Amino acid sequence: METITKFKKQVSQEKTIKISGAEAVVKSLLAEGADLIYGYPGGAIMPVYDELYKYQDKLHHVLTRHEQGAVHAAQGFARVTGKVGVAIATSGPGATNLVTGIADAQIDSTPLVCITGQVGSHLLGSDAFQETDIISISTPVTKWNCQITKASEIPEVMAKAFYIAKSGRPGPVLIDITKDAQFGELDFKYKKCKEIRSYTPAPRIEISKIEAAAELINNAKKPFVVFGQGVTLGKAEEEFKAFIEKAEIPSASTLLGLSALPTKHNLNFGMVGMHGHYAPNVLTNACDVLIAIGMRFDDRVTGNLETYAKQAKVIHFEIDPAEIDKNVKTDVAVLGNVKDTLAEILPLLNKNKHESWLQEFKDLYHVEYKEVIDAQLNSSSQKLTMAEVIEALNNETKGDAILVSDVGQHQMVTSRYANYGKNRSGVTSGGLGTMGFALPASIGAKMGAPDREVVAIIGDGCMQMNIQELGTILQTKVPVKIVVLNNEFLGMVRQWQELFFDKRYASTVMINPDFVKIAEGYGIKANRVSKREDLKSAIAEMIASKESYFLEVNVEKEGNVFPMIPTGATVSDVRLK
Repeated sequence: METITKFKKQVSQEKTIKISGAEAVVKSLLAEGADLIYGYPGGAIMPVYDELYKYQDKLHHVLTRHEQGAVHAAQGFARVTGKVGVAIATSGPGATNLVTGIADAQIDSTPLVCITGQVGSHLLGSDAFQETDIISISTPVTKWNCQITKASEIPEVMAKAFYIAKSGRPGPVLIDITKDAQFGELDFKYKKCKEIRSYTPAPRIEISKIEAAAELINNAKKPFVVFGQGVTLGKAEEEFKAFIEKAEIPSASTLLGLSALPTKHNLNFGMVGMHGHYAPNVLTNACDVLIAIGMRFDDRVTGNLETYAKQAKVIHFEIDPAEIDKNVKTDVAVLGNVKDTLAEILPLLNKNKHESWLQEFKDLYHVEYKEVIDAQLNSSSQKLTMAEVIEALNNETKGDAILVSDVGQHQMVTSRYANYGKNRSGVTSGGLGTMGFALPASIGAKMGAPDREVVAIIGDGCMQMNIQELGTILQTKVPVKIVVLNNEFLGMVRQWQELFFDKRYASTVMINPDFVKIAEGYGIKANRVSKREDLKSAIAEMIASKESYFLEVNVEKEGNVFPMIPTGATVSDVRLK
């Protein structure tokens, strides 16, 4: 009798139901736990939107004001939660408007599932209204993509999409669904994907590589760690902290690695790269063992590869085999999820001290503080510096806020001066450098982390790239805080023009609108600060607000971000002025 009962229960669980393809999309999303999506409707995706209307109590759809806003919002959500973000759009221009955000997610390893509508399958290739070959367009910037032309394909493809997006090195997946597939019927049964033939998300760990890496580290006199977002993506923050503490190794992060280790940790010496901190840049070319963890040796990190860390043995902890030896020749490659590989190597490490080596970092920090940091934080200029604004935010939020920065000078200043006390606190566009990223990404970040303060830090140029997403804030009432650092320039380009083009400011002067009036027009409380004595109270009022808040800060017009490694220079040639 018990066996018969179990059999009936099993049959009941596997029972199929006949539904439309559009409803199958919605049910697939719910089966994957994706109850929050961002998008913009249109003709070719209308059947799915009709089903979303019926499932409003289970799946929350956020109407952004542009498809690019939708995909950036999904990115912000994914970055702070570690979950897969979902964006949805129609065919043609709706689909192509997603592409910038998809490319951004690809290079920054952000897990997304993007769903686009498509013209009926009988019209494919006929140049029908709003038909675009989004599969061909998106192939170079997706981890995987697929076009669905039959309703019966939807559950399996959706399951694969979520599995591929979040497994191994994460990334964006695009699913294009023809309109007839949305209208068609299928016997719906959903089974989550757990493996795909020929796809290996995480390489097998080779113990011999772990042992070789441990030997190099144990014998090193001047070891140095550069860590990236792989620590966060691998949820390896605790293992990483134990690793550097046991061997007492000075460390510095890439731009996307920020917040994987608390800013104030005694072994955290800041950020490497073009506008990184002085000590880790200079001493990259002085270490004897360079340990790269979850990073890809981007050109903004390495500078001139011909002179990058040539004196050092290089150990690379990495999940993606394609990154090994791509830019920097590795002596020992340790493949696998860094959470697992760091746990494996930890027992093999000697408890160590590197006092004189650490002192070299501290000494160079004092040089940078005297030459750069003090002048920025305690400026004698009449105009506020960007660094002063970030420091005021630090003081008010105590390092607990999520800071979502856009791209440019304000991004580099934020990365250099922000105090990150918790993981997943620094969100920005790294590899693609997408202006207009921060406003929609901050909306997604706040929805993903409603209990945390989320502050978008945006330049006056970037603000006007996706300013329409203030309308999304108006409609959703999401309490995002927005700080616009206004220097009336495209600041980063202007800095290069000053230093390398004899101050020929070609097309970088910005004549801006009244940002405060625009924000108020969207129902957002707004304020403007120009004087140093007003900054602290303005920041405090903004953070105290329970609703969204817009703060424009007028900063010095021709301020520069230093240190700086000029293009083509070596990391040890970093300039302080």
